[in-house]
Amino acid sequence: MTDTKQIKLTLVKSTFGRLQKHRDTVRGLGLGKMHSTSVLTATPEVMGMVNKIGYLLKVEEV
Repeated sequence: MTDTKQIKLTLVKSTFGRLQKHRDTVRGLGLGKMHSTSVLTATPEVMGMVNKIGYLLKVEEV
């Protein structure tokens, strides 16, 4: 049995006026409009994306 950590991401700031790369990263994480949430497995790839746009997100462990 493996321990896969799940994280819940909530978009708390708008992507309006942000860099295109950051907007693409938000979409890649499965987020769209403000206050949308997504539950993902905390892989190194996902955590790198979260670090890139952490100023737009609220991150919680599930």
